[in-house]
Amino acid sequence: MAAPRTVLLTGAAGGLGSLMRGLLPAYGYDLRLFDVTPIEGEPDAITADLADKDALREAVRGVDAIIHLAGISLEAPFEKILRSNIEGTYNLYEAAREEGVRRVVFASSNHAVGFTPRPRAGEQPILVQTPRRPDTYYGLSKAFGEDLAQFYWDKFGLETVSVRIGSCFMEPTSVRMLSVWMSPGDGARLFHAALTAPDVGHTVVYGSSANTRLWWDLSSARALGYEPRDDSEGYAEKLIAEHGELDDANPDHAYLGGHFCTNPPIWPH
Repeated sequence: MAAPRTVLLTGAAGGLGSLMRGLLPAYGYDLRLFDVTPIEGEPDAITADLADKDALREAVRGVDAIIHLAGISLEAPFEKILRSNIEGTYNLYEAAREEGVRRVVFASSNHAVGFTPRPRAGEQPILVQTPRRPDTYYGLSKAFGEDLAQFYWDKFGLETVSVRIGSCFMEPTSVRMLSVWMSPGDGARLFHAALTAPDVGHTVVYGSSANTRLWWDLSSARALGYEPRDDSEGYAEKLIAEHGELDDANPDHAYLGGHFCTNPPIWPH
């Protein structure tokens, strides 16, 4: 697939959105920015809510593809998750369908499978085909988003790459994150691959760097042309010295979703 020129980036004011605003233009993208929060220094950004169907329709008009990062990114009461992550994502897909946009990159999450037991040493990595086991209402909304993406591909021919993102920060901040970390540079490489790979239909991938301690299988991401360059292992000695190794007897360490399974951080954080 030829690289799309104009890409709508929803959630552009958020943490991941801010990182991608700085990195994706180097791949030749002209980003159209959308967020419920005004973006300083970006006077052309669209400030609107995902519930505003008219604003969404205008935002997607004329774009070649969409990277959908907008929504609540932590746990919240179901009513808030419903409005922002479930209804909001539906509104976005409807606008894309109505305007003839052919490709969405959807920010799913590892929390869609958060109650999957984490692999121990020597065990096989977690595949994208593993049954979904959401750890929160937030994770449940991401499972819905993956199903919505599949439906829009089967029903309307709208392609999606659903990226089950681990943790995309400048550097990992916990021992768990050594296994799920995605460097910002690798994040941009993965989004670029998801935007340009041919014939993706609906493809689910895990989003992380090529970490030594990786818990999941990156083969479906690599099949898109993704070539991760970074590894969290350089941060391991410091983090383990501070926090200790993961403990199999600790419920916070037992599952892929970590403390989201026991005491999730609440939005806003």
